Amino acid sequence: MSLHRILLGLAGLLALGACTRAPAPVHFFAEGQPERLSDWNVLYVADGRLRLNAQVLPYDLDSVLFTDYAHKLRTVWMPAGTPARYRQDGAIDFPVGTIISKTFYYPRGEGDTVLRSNDTGADTDGGLTLGKVRLVETRLLVRRASGWIALPYVWNAGQTEARLMRTGELVPLTLAGADGRRQPLEYMVPDENQCAGCHGTDLTSRQIFPIGPRARHLNHDFAYAGGKANQLRHWQEVGYLGDLPAGELPRNVAWNDRAAPLEARARSYLDINCGHCHSPSGAARTSGMWLDAGTRDPLRLGRCKLPIAAGQGTGNRAWDIVPGAPDDSILTYRMQSVDPGVMMPELGRGLVHEEGVELIRQWIAAMPAQDCGA
Repeated sequence: MSLHRILLGLAGLLALGACTRAPAPVHFFAEGQPERLSDWNVLYVADGRLRLNAQVLPYDLDSVLFTDYAHKLRTVWMPAGTPARYRQDGAIDFPVGTIISKTFYYPRGEGDTVLRSNDTGADTDGGLTLGKVRLVETRLLVRRASGWIALPYVWNAGQTEARLMRTGELVPLTLAGADGRRQPLEYMVPDENQCAGCHGTDLTSRQIFPIGPRARHLNHDFAYAGGKANQLRHWQEVGYLGDLPAGELPRNVAWNDRAAPLEARARSYLDINCGHCHSPSGAARTSGMWLDAGTRDPLRLGRCKLPIAAGQGTGNRAWDIVPGAPDDSILTYRMQSVDPGVMMPELGRGLVHEEGVELIRQWIAAMPAQDCGA
């Protein structure tokens, strides 16, 4: 064999090794805003797949915030030996050095279309095969000594890198449904202020916090590569979560689980989509309508409650929720709108979540009819 062929063979082996070699460890930046997602080494692209670095743990939520039918790959990474602390109600108390990622993507259709599909396209190890998905953005929540920061990264067309977009971005897409219906979509990547607006779950402190990773959203089985396991228990086993209290832990149902009670499904949906803002401590607490899981007072939940400052958002309706009458309720009116001055949630979507609206309509229709003006 000639020396030239031997060198070519060695070069091929080295290239193969470069593709399959484990990347450098996760890099936590205690300050600054790295321009590239790859600088953090949480996720990396290799062999046509988006992969998770070592000790980066995938997770999911029982019910997820609607974002124009996008799927989300969620991960968490923490420094070794510094587990998070369990909290009953609020977000898990993560240590300094924690990096939470959320990658928004769609299953690929034909040509330049993306699919409105229940199939997540995720691989069994938590990664994604890039030929099957269209990556849009990855948002990082990073816990520094001074508090949490939010960083939005937008993926390039080749799906090789995501760049920091502090001012946000509009990504034009065409969304195709199973029924063949196609609709244009300008997917909105939030700017840093909008990230802080949603994650500012404590209006008093003005600090931002994670929304999804709370005990009630995590308390269910996840299909890990090694088999299904309860997420809270698994986090504890791998050293990511401290001691769990004895007894039954809080748990929301999946909003789309038709085997679960309608009331529980609707409250779970409102909790994750609205409750971080409409809560006793959230930015919309002055509305008097609280939709978090802990609220039980019917008036606080909006039943026969007059709006305080909804403006044009009322749609000439008098009450937030009219029991038994979804068409007369402000809540469903705002959920069905895409007018920026009317719609709720006011950030994070450009489309109507048809299935979510139908769930809330059914929930209101099932309430015993009541004359709110009586």
